[in-house]
Amino acid sequence: MPRKRIHIIGGGVAGLRTACCLCTSHEVHIYEKGKSPGQKMLIAGKGGFNITNNLPKEEAVSKYAPPGFLDEALAGFDARATRNWMAELGIPTFVGSSGRVFPEKGIKAIDVLRKIQDFLIENGTAIHLRHEFTGFDPSLNPVVRHGNEQSTLLADYTVFSMGGASWPSTGSNGNWKAIFDSAGFGTKPFESSNCGIQIPWPESILFHHAGKPLKNIRLRVNGKESKGEALITDTGLEGNAVYPLVPEIRDLLRSRKEIRISLDFKPFNSREELVQKVSTHSVSPREYAQLFNLNPAQLAVIKAFSDKESYLSPLRFAGILKDLSLPVLSLRPVEESISTVGGVLTSGLNTDFSLKKHPAFFTIGEMVDWDAPTGGFLMQACFSMGNHVAKAIIKRAEQAV
Repeated sequence: MPRKRIHIIGGGVAGLRTACCLCTSHEVHIYEKGKSPGQKMLIAGKGGFNITNNLPKEEAVSKYAPPGFLDEALAGFDARATRNWMAELGIPTFVGSSGRVFPEKGIKAIDVLRKIQDFLIENGTAIHLRHEFTGFDPSLNPVVRHGNEQSTLLADYTVFSMGGASWPSTGSNGNWKAIFDSAGFGTKPFESSNCGIQIPWPESILFHHAGKPLKNIRLRVNGKESKGEALITDTGLEGNAVYPLVPEIRDLLRSRKEIRISLDFKPFNSREELVQKVSTHSVSPREYAQLFNLNPAQLAVIKAFSDKESYLSPLRFAGILKDLSLPVLSLRPVEESISTVGGVLTSGLNTDFSLKKHPAFFTIGEMVDWDAPTGGFLMQACFSMGNHVAKAIIKRAEQAV
């Protein structure tokens, strides 16, 4: 098989996996605009480095949108393959809650990143730091800037892995989008995903309860629901109970409909069970906290978004615990989001993620318009896409013999 020259522009998770697959048989160069690759990996690792998710394949695939777009890539490199790869790098993993997979205790994101970089360097990968993609030359060859110098990159294949518009502090600012648009490679505007929602809290909640969690809750919007935890922030709510509902809220916002989210404080109790607690004897509102096991933050939210008569009526209050309606004004901006949707149109890609208008160019990771919840699914998709593209390049190289 002839040795090909492959350029990977962007040193994120997807690009690093591509490089690991190709560097043992081809000449691989990574061009990273920052001071080191894998910056978003390090940010993700601050809250517990969730590498993938161990859900059964059929259930895991259902977490991704648009349906079918990532199926082949996920089948070719799934959670088990990711864990095996980590083991080969010397990173043992374990399955935590909800199927989430982490490195074993004491192993940090920086340790995983170093293992990947060591493998790449040992196998001849050239990593060019502080090299920023700035456009294409008249022949559609990529151009990068390093300091005051600009260079045109000539390669057999180029893999773009430049991220979306979330976490701009890592260099993932989406500036490449305008360049792709000018070159005729179709894109969509970036929108927030896995982000907080804006709720008009009264001053009393902001002053006394911002930063406090609402645990073991269920949220519903437009027929969709999610259980987990949500943090009261200065602007609304965020957390693992919120993020799975963001796609539905985003769609409702596009239609300019009024949005209200239903908050269930007692998802493990029926309405009848809660009513029973107050129907056999006289109950004062002062007893709500102990009777229903509610903390001050929960009581404050209920009081702020229910009328006085309902709050003072124990029977009505029991019903409110199962369905408190909160107005949602908007999603938080892309700069605050864990991930984004938008970017390169999936309709403009071949099944191997190469551009239909330029098959020697591949686009992977968050710069492509797909979506997934948190919990290891985002990183797994990036690994899977990187692996899928590498296999496609190897196949093309073999066919060129």
